[in-house]
Amino acid sequence: MSALIFIAALDYQQIKKAYEDSYRYEKLQNYEMAIKALMPVYKEYPKGYTVNLRLGWLYYLWGKYRNSIEHYQIAMEVAPYSVEARLGYMLPLLAQGRYAEVEKVAYQILKTDYYNYYANLRLAYALRMQKKYDLASEVARKMLVLYPTDVQFLVELALDYIGMGQKDKGYSILWDVLILQPDNETAKKVLGLK
Repeated sequence: MSALIFIAALDYQQIKKAYEDSYRYEKLQNYEMAIKALMPVYKEYPKGYTVNLRLGWLYYLWGKYRNSIEHYQIAMEVAPYSVEARLGYMLPLLAQGRYAEVEKVAYQILKTDYYNYYANLRLAYALRMQKKYDLASEVARKMLVLYPTDVQFLVELALDYIGMGQKDKGYSILWDVLILQPDNETAKKVLGLK
């Protein structure tokens, strides 16, 4: 009978150091090294929720969207009801212009958390990018009831109105946005101030 060799799992200090190094490299915007710092943890725990969530984020920041999606999908498999994993998963999809998929994921989140800020914001954007202006404006108006001066939702609503041919309404909202946030690039650009 041959002896079995067991590889010991990483101890707390090794895991802690890997994450600390990863955060340090992320702060320096060295995403490749931030990912490499986590590889010992990932190799030991390839189905670990936290490490896959973090790798999804880092690959997204690095612009490696396929890798980002893969890690977010593993995180969602491990924690099927996780809102944060789905919110992260939306980021590389948005970056790739996969708006119909973003819409689907957003509606999944909203089944659990109807007023989730980021799910609604990303849904409004994805709908607008698909020229579904009526639906997008409904989302923006729903959230503006809760956050009446939220600049991001105001901009989304303004762009929806403009997309629907209601330019005066849209421009009026953008002028209000400039009161709340004088340096808002979108409002300045659309109003021809940039």
